[in-house]
Amino acid sequence: MTAPLSFRLLRAAAFAAVCTGLGIGAHLLASGTPPTRSILLGLLLSFAAAVPALGRERSLGVLLPLLAGLQVVLHLLFALTHTAAVAAPAVHPHGHAHQGSPPGGLSMVVLHGCAVALTALWLSWGEALLWDVLRHLAMRFVRVVLAWIVPEPVRCAAVPFTEPRPPLSAPLRHTVHRRGPPGPL
Repeated sequence: MTAPLSFRLLRAAAFAAVCTGLGIGAHLLASGTPPTRSILLGLLLSFAAAVPALGRERSLGVLLPLLAGLQVVLHLLFALTHTAAVAAPAVHPHGHAHQGSPPGGLSMVVLHGCAVALTALWLSWGEALLWDVLRHLAMRFVRVVLAWIVPEPVRCAAVPFTEPRPPLSAPLRHTVHRRGPPGPL
């Protein structure tokens, strides 16, 4: 089931907001506020990457690499624009310097990886839930339309049997035949 363009744009906007918000949050914790123009550019890049990818339901296997790649791009964008705004490679309050080496070392990479994995898991669960709800609504809509279009069948009354039944001449097969008086109680 593919999504119409308006629904695809809405889902891409939600994905871009989550992806960019994750990048901004990580950057706020590490080095300070990124410039507004880089935030808008990051939002636009995330939106542009998400529109073609979110044409139908996507699993964790698609969302995780997309989110991880966009987080790398957003991190580089925020780091480059932040250092350009400062005009010199400065060390930020938490020791977050952007000079070619990964800031924070291995622990920073692991924490970013965990954040990306949890966010991708959250988005894939949301995707599955959204598409289940849409399938359910589509089936209900089809049932309502069919009930409206197809008339309800008319039930006809049963015609009573007017001929008398012939009397039973043969003894019943399932009767109990006993010989002798009844037994003691």
